[in-house]
Amino acid sequence: MDNFQMVTDLITTNITDAKVRVDDLTGTQDHLGILVISEVFDGKSLIEQHQMIMDILKEKLKEEIHAVQIKTLTPEKAKKRGIEI
Repeated sequence: MDNFQMVTDLITTNITDAKVRVDDLTGTQDHLGILVISEVFDGKSLIEQHQMIMDILKEKLKEEIHAVQIKTLTPEKAKKRGIEI
């Protein structure tokens, strides 16, 4: 399984309504841009949202993934920005 699918599976297993997009930032598949859209982020600060994702990925960040760029949105904010996954 590639890192993209692994990250998507980890996030959607822990945040069941999550829509996830994973992009390769460097061509090496270990520096990832991750967009997560979920209702679970509603009412949480940006730091809390990103910490949720980092907690899910913490084991994979030890060896398989070197860096992540995280963007989190509620479905409402994604819709306002015209972002769909």
